[in-house]
Amino acid sequence: MNAPSPPLIVPQADPGAGYRAAAAEIDRAVARVLASGWYILGAECSLFEKDFAAWQGQRCAVGVANGTDALALILRGLGIGPGASVVTVSHTAVATVAAIEIAGATPILVDIDPRHFTMDPAELSAVLASPPAGLPPIRAVIPVHLYGGMAEIEPIITAAHRHGVAVVEDCSQSHGAVWAGRKCGSFGVAAAFSLYPTKNLGALGDGGVVTTDDEALAERIAALRQYGWRERYVSDLPGVNSRLDELQAAILRVKLSRLDAANARRVAIASAYDEALADTPFAPPPRRPNTTHVFHQYVIRCPDRASVQARLRAAGIGTGVHYPVPIHLQPAYRGRIPLGPSACRETERAAGEVLSLPMFPELDDAQVERVCTALRGLC
Repeated sequence: MNAPSPPLIVPQADPGAGYRAAAAEIDRAVARVLASGWYILGAECSLFEKDFAAWQGQRCAVGVANGTDALALILRGLGIGPGASVVTVSHTAVATVAAIEIAGATPILVDIDPRHFTMDPAELSAVLASPPAGLPPIRAVIPVHLYGGMAEIEPIITAAHRHGVAVVEDCSQSHGAVWAGRKCGSFGVAAAFSLYPTKNLGALGDGGVVTTDDEALAERIAALRQYGWRERYVSDLPGVNSRLDELQAAILRVKLSRLDAANARRVAIASAYDEALADTPFAPPPRRPNTTHVFHQYVIRCPDRASVQARLRAAGIGTGVHYPVPIHLQPAYRGRIPLGPSACRETERAAGEVLSLPMFPELDDAQVERVCTALRGLC
């Protein structure tokens, strides 16, 4: 019989730590909402939308129920649905592709840059110039900003604009990442952010938010999230129920005030890991020039991943895999989602090698050092 594994001393993620770090403020915010008697689309949601738009540096923010809905509602707000195709990647959370299909559009999946794990602009350009036969016209591109870094957004924007295609940014893992002085989410026509508990800005439940500088688009999305109402009980549009509740909005306002400091702590932890990996066979995650990475995850490549995971587990270090099965190979999608010319071969290779180390801002210095010691032992 195998000996039991030692308990984890450093988990890969700990959503509860974010609550404990701000418990007094969060508890006051929750009590304020409970006492108010207003629990859906009230003052807290409006204030969070105003605060998030200001933090993001954009005109409008619309709170919704989750990040999947944020993407789907953007597409619907743009009139993109049945009779349209949308290009994205297979190396992402399944929510990205699910949102395209919820909107009624057809996903097309292109390959990734193997260094940064984000959309390959060259393959995107090839697909826009020569789309797979028999599909509806391509109306949008969704680059996924992954692991706290950014996709190579400038050539993606250039290629999309050349073909008259909208760019919708999936920023669910990169709240606060910056390219050339501009925040992630400020390049396309609109951006979607998940506020799931493990995100850089995480609720204590589900939540999402859309940002855009297009006030008319924001107004349509705000109507779509609540049955298409512009006047209560009267649907101008065929909408859905996707509302950010007051409790989550109040909690998110507290956590937003701490987000820049939390991101700085993630960067500091990443720097410690970089140094610990210096004399090992494993390279730190690359950073694109002129960008700020905010390390939603700290991901290395391990051709012998199972062995590395086991060694770290024996040292009490938790790890994760984001993501183990490319979307185009998952049972719900296999064989029915069109692919770009490379057939996502870099995506498939990455899925067998990526490994996420512990990363959340509440890791204390002793925990970080324990991870670093374990990493040095991998040489």
